[in-house]
Amino acid sequence: MKDRKIILIGGAPTVGKSTIAEAVAAHLNVPWISTDQVQEIMRTVANPSEIPNLFSDEGYSGEKFLTEFSAQEIVRMEMEKGEATWPGVKKLIEEEYPWRKGFVVEGVAILPHLVARDFSNTPHVKAVFLVDEDADRMREVIFKRGLWDGARTYPDEVKEKEVEWATLFSHLLKADVEKYGYPWVEVRKQEDDTQAVLRKLDLG
Repeated sequence: MKDRKIILIGGAPTVGKSTIAEAVAAHLNVPWISTDQVQEIMRTVANPSEIPNLFSDEGYSGEKFLTEFSAQEIVRMEMEKGEATWPGVKKLIEEEYPWRKGFVVEGVAILPHLVARDFSNTPHVKAVFLVDEDADRMREVIFKRGLWDGARTYPDEVKEKEVEWATLFSHLLKADVEKYGYPWVEVRKQEDDTQAVLRKLDLG
């Protein structure tokens, strides 16, 4: 459809992707979906031996996963999981029938090199990335809710590992965003974050 808009919002954990995706979707009067939801649907039908990166955290508690792997390994695994999830996101974007006016997709699986590879010449698909390089702000979110279910049971040193890998993910993502020339917004957990995103997308 001529006026269809598909908005992709990427970013590290804790930056507020879901909050901003919901606000952008409300502004456009379209639905929104998380790549986590796409990933969960894919995991119900995928074969782990064929797409192992989709299942890299299977069998781990949050504490065990964060203790066993370094921050660098976790970032690599999360990016590989994003790449494994991307075919499901890509199919959703390319289908004509779901949500004909368009929709918003948010999540860590929205990676600049994937968007550039598959949608750089698709005018109705726009991407923006959220960056937060303030480790203290990330720490406040992580210590309050964590990144895994049951995070309140983690010891503080495990939460610090979450801060470490989320901060590293954000740094690497920003470098990739700048490499491919996509707009990005430094979020500050303030009301004007959404307006900044809308302006970057020429929707404000």
